[in-house]
Amino acid sequence: MAAAATRQDPLIVGVGPEDVQPVVRLAAQVAAAHDRGLHLLHAFNWAAMQAPAVSGSRTDAEQLIAQATTEARAAEPDLTVTTEIVEGPAVANLVRRSESAFLVAIGDGGMAHCGRCIPADSPAVQVAARAECPVLIVRREPPPRGPVLVGVDGSASSEAALAWALACAAQHRARLLAIWVVHDDAEVEQAGDRLRALVSRWSDIHPGVAVECHAMCGDPGGVLVDQSRSAQLAVVAARGDEPWRGMLGAVSQSLLYHAPAPVIVVRGGSGPPAPAGHDGPDGRDQRP
Repeated sequence: MAAAATRQDPLIVGVGPEDVQPVVRLAAQVAAAHDRGLHLLHAFNWAAMQAPAVSGSRTDAEQLIAQATTEARAAEPDLTVTTEIVEGPAVANLVRRSESAFLVAIGDGGMAHCGRCIPADSPAVQVAARAECPVLIVRREPPPRGPVLVGVDGSASSEAALAWALACAAQHRARLLAIWVVHDDAEVEQAGDRLRALVSRWSDIHPGVAVECHAMCGDPGGVLVDQSRSAQLAVVAARGDEPWRGMLGAVSQSLLYHAPAPVIVVRGGSGPPAPAGHDGPDGRDQRP
């Protein structure tokens, strides 16, 4: 398990030949909002190339990194940007680097527009399932200037997602929309009470964030995908209250595959560092 993030841990971007502009620009904005550096990483499997093609492919990689750097500078001129070209599969490199990253960003490869297919071998899915830090999946289309959406189900992992969502809403000066979806109408009132109590525990750390809480009945994945249509960012735990599932739960998969908004999949049971001078709800100092 990765160590807790510090202010020195960068936001790492997996730079591929597709969707460079939307991925790098959004990642740069998120890095700047959280006072992090941006590290642009392009991975290439040189061993799979024939010898005469290696030099040309190296040139292509350098041009791709240069393009990504230009996009990052255009989005956030004052951002600290570093670059790297590495050998080997992109997923393996990003998963390994996630152990010392604040967050990893990667494009979705167009999966949000693929209908009902489930591209389990997609790099975005593999990184989201295996990374040691939260993963930002970026869409091709820019999101609206709506709220930050988070799904909560009472599990420790969804509380971590709530902490991340509040931090993102605070840094991006956005409203937070917290939703708890249950399967029975009789559970809605109790879920609403629990949701408001949970949000109250964390909102003291970010008192300037306007928070809207809703409990409703339905399919959690479907409800959150629908709500994400007007969100600038959706945040969800990799697995919520689903101990029988694999590395990604049903709700995180629904948002990953179908939400039009960019999605942060939060792994692990702890939230981001609280602002300096604040303790977390459990009483521990969470300063970086």
